[in-house]
Amino acid sequence: MNKLDEMIGRALTEEDRELLARHGEPGYVAQAFGMFRGPMAWALWVAYAAGAVAFVMGAYAFWQMVTTTDVVAAVKWGVGALLLFQMTTLTKSFMGSHMQANRMLRELKRLELQVALLRAEKRA
Repeated sequence: MNKLDEMIGRALTEEDRELLARHGEPGYVAQAFGMFRGPMAWALWVAYAAGAVAFVMGAYAFWQMVTTTDVVAAVKWGVGALLLFQMTTLTKSFMGSHMQANRMLRELKRLELQVALLRAEKRA
């Protein structure tokens, strides 16, 4: 894949390189916070809040499991903690898939930009 990227880079003009550098891929933190804007922001806020609540409740259930002396109660708290931590993982994977989808959309927009630039050059 790197060889293909190098070939594409050599084919670009200086103006194209400057434009692509300006609209390059943001860092991980910028991508993570960028998910909370746009038309799907409400769903990601709900998932984030549900994951945070599930983590706090899971930590509480784990603490109750560790500190209880009754075996049956410890098993109940442990199963609850396990389910809540799985919910936390589920919400994180949901948000991760949206981050990946946003990366793909950003790449498609960059391709659209390149095609538009090529069309503009042909017309001129």
